[in-house]
Amino acid sequence: MNLESILIIFAASVVELWLGIPLGLVMDVNPAIIAIIAAAGAIVAAVCVALLGDNLRTRLLKWKYGDEEALKETRLYNIWNKYGVIGLGLLSPLLFGAPLGAAIGIALGARKNVLILWMSIGIIIWSIGLTVAGSMGLLALETMAK
Repeated sequence: MNLESILIIFAASVVELWLGIPLGLVMDVNPAIIAIIAAAGAIVAAVCVALLGDNLRTRLLKWKYGDEEALKETRLYNIWNKYGVIGLGLLSPLLFGAPLGAAIGIALGARKNVLILWMSIGIIIWSIGLTVAGSMGLLALETMAK
C-alpha cells in the first residue's frame, strides 16, 4: 500500500463508490483503509454536489418540469414524500451513487445540511458493507482455489 493506491481509491470513489472498493481490493490495500478512503471520496462528491446544487435545481426544474407544480405530480416526488431524506441518504449510495443521490435530493428540495448528514451515514454504512462483502468474497475465492 502506498500513497498512489490511496489516491486512486479516493478518486474512484468520488466518481462511484462501487468503483473505489473493488480497486482497493485488487490493489491489496487493507480493507479498513479501503472503507475509510472510499467513504471519504464519496462524501466529498456528495458534499460538492449538495453545495453547488441550488443552481442545478433551478436549471433542472426549468428544463425537465417547467415549474415546481409539475415536479410535484411525478412518481419520483411521491416516492420522495414516502421515504424522504433518510431513505434517499441510506439507499442512494448503493442504487445511484453518492453524487447522483445528492443531486436528486437537491432537485427535490432537501435541505443541504440534512441531506449531507444522511448521505454521509448511508455512504459509511455501504462502504463498510461493500468492503466486508468484497473481502469475504476474495477470501472465499482464494479458499476454493487451494
